[in-house]
Amino acid sequence: MEQEFKDQINQLQEQIEALKGKVSFLENSRKDQLSIAIVSGDFDKILAAMVISLAAAAMDTKVKLFFSFWALSALRSNHKKAKGKDFISKMFGLMLPKGKDKLSLSKMNMAGMGPVMIKHLMKKQGVLSLEQMFKEAGDLEIEIVVCEMSMSLMGFKKEEMFDYPHLTYAGAATFVCDANESSMQLFI
Repeated sequence: MEQEFKDQINQLQEQIEALKGKVSFLENSRKDQLSIAIVSGDFDKILAAMVISLAAAAMDTKVKLFFSFWALSALRSNHKKAKGKDFISKMFGLMLPKGKDKLSLSKMNMAGMGPVMIKHLMKKQGVLSLEQMFKEAGDLEIEIVVCEMSMSLMGFKKEEMFDYPHLTYAGAATFVCDANESSMQLFI
């Protein structure tokens, strides 16, 4: 009976050790990282993504932003032009906002007055402008990944994107890998 009891205790200890290993694996499988897929090109949604990103980075969380489709408009430089575009690419370039200052609101845009009013309130209340937020993001080493497929579909070229210290180009699989490693994932 005593041997049977010792065997049961040994089995329980083995099971506890196995569970400890599994818990340790689960605890270490996710990084203190925030991955955000940003597909909207609306001012308020880009603003929300940047506010959340800056807050996370200020808390020493690694942040990776994946800009795709309409959100690419926010990354276009007002001062850069790309050559060699076909007709459809040129049309996308003309129809879509060029840079952060040209983005519209998702609601109550009011023929462009909505963003003007929001920007006025932000300035009045001491909130960083979107331009300042991107500069701060660069200082905090927030990574921005531009979706190559979206860029290609919309006819944008690398040379017309804004200058940013941590800007790279990749596909959706890169975002999926980053998001899989992240303890937090958002889609805006």
